[in-house]
Amino acid sequence: MLSHEPATLSAKITPTHLERLACVYVRQSTPKQVERHRESQRYQYHLVQRAAALGWSKERTRVIDSDLGLSGSESSHRGGFTDLVAEVSLGHVGIVLGYEVSRPARNNRDWYHLLDLAAVFGTLIADSDGIYDTRLYNDRLLLGLKGTMSEAELHLLRLRLTAGRMNQVRRGAYRQHLPTGLTRLPDGTVVKEPDEQVRHTIELVFEKFDELGSCEKVLCYLRRHDIRLPRQRRAGLHAGELLWKKASYAAILEIMHNPAYAGAFAYGRRQTDPRRQQPGRQGTGHLHKPQSDWLHLQRDVYPAYIRWEQYEAHQARLEQNTTVFSVRPSQQKDAARGAAREGSALLQGLVVCGCCGYRMYVAYKATGRYNCRALQRPIGEGMCASLHAPAIDEAVSRAFFDALRPAHLDALEAVLGEQQAERERLTRHWQERMKRARYDAHLAQRQYDAVDPDNRLVAAVLERRWEASLRQLRESEEGFERFEREPAVTLTAELRGQLRHISDELPKLWASGQLTSMQKKELLRSLIARVILKRLTPDHVEVKIVWVSGHYTIVSAQPPIQRERDVTGYAEMVERVGKMWREGIEDDEEIATQLTTEGFHSARAVEVLPVTVRKIRHAQGWRYSLDIGRTELRWQGALTARGLAARLGTDVNWVYRRLYGGAIKTEYLSRHPQSKIWLIQECTEVIEPLKQKLKEKTEN
Repeated sequence: MLSHEPATLSAKITPTHLERLACVYVRQSTPKQVERHRESQRYQYHLVQRAAALGWSKERTRVIDSDLGLSGSESSHRGGFTDLVAEVSLGHVGIVLGYEVSRPARNNRDWYHLLDLAAVFGTLIADSDGIYDTRLYNDRLLLGLKGTMSEAELHLLRLRLTAGRMNQVRRGAYRQHLPTGLTRLPDGTVVKEPDEQVRHTIELVFEKFDELGSCEKVLCYLRRHDIRLPRQRRAGLHAGELLWKKASYAAILEIMHNPAYAGAFAYGRRQTDPRRQQPGRQGTGHLHKPQSDWLHLQRDVYPAYIRWEQYEAHQARLEQNTTVFSVRPSQQKDAARGAAREGSALLQGLVVCGCCGYRMYVAYKATGRYNCRALQRPIGEGMCASLHAPAIDEAVSRAFFDALRPAHLDALEAVLGEQQAERERLTRHWQERMKRARYDAHLAQRQYDAVDPDNRLVAAVLERRWEASLRQLRESEEGFERFEREPAVTLTAELRGQLRHISDELPKLWASGQLTSMQKKELLRSLIARVILKRLTPDHVEVKIVWVSGHYTIVSAQPPIQRERDVTGYAEMVERVGKMWREGIEDDEEIATQLTTEGFHSARAVEVLPVTVRKIRHAQGWRYSLDIGRTELRWQGALTARGLAARLGTDVNWVYRRLYGGAIKTEYLSRHPQSKIWLIQECTEVIEPLKQKLKEKTEN
């Protein structure tokens, strides 16, 4: 440290500077440096003596060391630097002393912000080389160069560290944290956990996932049997200990996603996205990347609990288990269907709204319903549709059984064969496209290499052409990789034989009640990719079944509705009922059967019910002879039982009891030949005795 300042430097210090504070800023980048590199820390604290040599008293010297152990790449998490900037902006600081410019900041944005404030308020900056006045051009230029070099130095340090780490990764020498169930011996060899209970528990998780198909069901199984999961703690109070904790969804999901259990070494599964980082929180911004974006993947490195093919099957199943209802129409092809659950609605996860194109969800009240509210939140629309699930499930199940028949299997195999031929043509197209792109890139490189470097105009054009051809080559390679990742659907001979056998037995088994809803859903998903629903009329839903082959089938479902008049063809059905009534057909069941044969149906049944025919007749006033006079008070000049009851002011049932009890003489009675209703003569001999009986009943 300099004990005496040159006259030219000391001349920059004025009495005004000495009246203000001298701030000594002390910082080291990491806690390890604070703990082990004591000499650098001691040297920075000695800057207090330099401030005294420059004329500042001990009382006017302030040491800011609250940023020890913090990186200088950002200022948002450094409270000491923030306090320093605040003091400078208030005009309280005469000089800022630091070991070098990398101590206050390794970021030009923060460094120039401090320089600008220092220039406004006349604050000096001092390091081990001298004293600088930021209002002077030469001093500011020198400080700016030092700040740029400090920032570049941090960048180079990071590059060296990253390059060294990646070299270790490529050699397989990088030691990453191992998941519970794997342990590293002192010589670096990785083996399975010696504890048998740990190994068996992890194996059980994989076995139950293969059986049940979702992490949530595995969690329910483990909780139901009180099976705890082993967790190897790496930090904290129990660091290095093996703990047994209650199973959680996150723990099971981490086991299923970790490729180390499949024997693979993977680096770069989680990468940092600067756009998602939050200021002052260095642990933010980490995103899980898909396997294609991992930085390094090497198989058969660790002892495996499962095969790699099994691991990839698990990842595909987990992706399909993701439930997303508001999937846009353009994303329907690759959208996850969710895990098959216990609900009675068989098309859960497969149904798509035919109005807006979004996924529909299942709601259960008296019966299951397929609902769509996708447009309610974004644009304030009402519900697109709410459809009766059992009727649609029945129509889809019938189409599924038809698809299992040999003739349909032949058609399916033909479609798959066409798709395979189309895929081969597309593969040949992509290969030829990449060959052409490689040739164009190589040709552009040769032309660029052959040009005279002094002919800059031509060289610049050829360089741009070379870059464009390289960019085209990269786009072609990426497109081919995306094409290869698309799964090819095939119908093997073994699967075809199984389908031929099951086509005869499955409908019986389906109706027997021996299959659970979850098993039925899995069977439907084996052939059906999605089902598009659209209500055409209140009692008619168009069901478009898209098979895994890409072929589709359109069937119709007839959901029950509330009002009979909303039934399709209701006016024609009323006309047919009237015609048959006029033709003398007096049996409602016979008319209902005939209407069903002609294709009519009731509101809540697939056929026409006799009660529907009777309601239509009564509404239109079409009554049979048996109904004649039953609701009349007088008929053919005589009183009916209902009319006599009205005349006496009593209940009609009381009159019927007198009729059947012989209270009215037979010469005053007769019965209609067709309807068999009672006809009573209206005379004193009939009315007076009955009035007397009513009076006696009242008095008693």
